[in-house]
Amino acid sequence: MAVQLSPLLSICYERGLLSLLDQRKLPFEMVYMDIRNAKDGWNAIRDMVVRGAPAIAIAAALSLAVEVFDVDFDFKGTPGDAAAFLVQKLEYLVSSRPTAVNLSDAARKLSNLVLKTAETASEAKVVFKAYIDAAEQMLTDDVDTNKAIGFHGAKVVQSKMNDSNRISVLTHCNTGSLATAGFGTALGVIRALHAADILEMAFCTETRPFNQGSRLTAFELVHDKIPATLIADSQQLH
Repeated sequence: MAVQLSPLLSICYERGLLSLLDQRKLPFEMVYMDIRNAKDGWNAIRDMVVRGAPAIAIAAALSLAVEVFDVDFDFKGTPGDAAAFLVQKLEYLVSSRPTAVNLSDAARKLSNLVLKTAETASEAKVVFKAYIDAAEQMLTDDVDTNKAIGFHGAKVVQSKMNDSNRISVLTHCNTGSLATAGFGTALGVIRALHAADILEMAFCTETRPFNQGSRLTAFELVHDKIPATLIADSQQLH
């Protein structure tokens, strides 16, 4: 079963450049916001420009990667100083959404990485490069993980279909490309089912009070030309 990555992305990144899709403006406008440093990343997370646990963690990590890659970033200090600087910035980023588990987990792992790197690094730039490489790997790993979830999830659904050739699926909130680095988790399963031509209909709920379903999931499904119906939260039992 071929699973294609959706071109709809909440995070657009290449080394030194980061932009985030402003999800507050969806579904009426697609506007990307440039993120130049950790402060921009902090504000984007706090103000709900970016949302979804995986996307929040990756956006935070990459906002700091962009800051320390910037050609104007002139750091004077030892490898230990560089690690301390990064750890402090990561703690600051966590404060943008203290309840986001993926964010705090990523900050902890990245902090441990830079502290360990600093123990043997000959200069500060080695620590910064290790951080940038690790933050970028988070982006790649998330897409790969999501595609695997979609593929294996679709296989499980297919195994439960008995003699039926097509299936309809109900999804709540937003778990797609907009909540991750790409493709999505639960919505990735729906994408994979659609790619296999066995999806009859995807039903998505409003997801009150922030309406992630009606504003974001419905937008993704229409964008990818996946057959979809938006329903009120209270309709799920009918």
